[in-house]
Amino acid sequence: MSEELTVRLMSTLRLLIGILSLVAAFLMIKYHTVGAALRINAFVGLVNPLIFISINILGIANMAGKVSLVKLIAIMAGVVLIFYGTGK
Repeated sequence: MSEELTVRLMSTLRLLIGILSLVAAFLMIKYHTVGAALRINAFVGLVNPLIFISINILGIANMAGKVSLVKLIAIMAGVVLIFYGTGK
């Protein structure tokens, strides 16, 4: 896959999650209850990590032939550490 296509896919995924977040905010305002807002936020909270992982997988897969194995492992370790550091 070309680098240009990879960047387009990565940015498209990021735009989609941005649109989803905006829609979620408007839905929270529309329903105007804490319960609905929590359910909407929970859904967005489930989708965000999936998009984050997808974007990173696309980027790492594209870089696989361009960087050394040590650097590739460091990048993957960084992604794992982000999840570890932000987990409960």
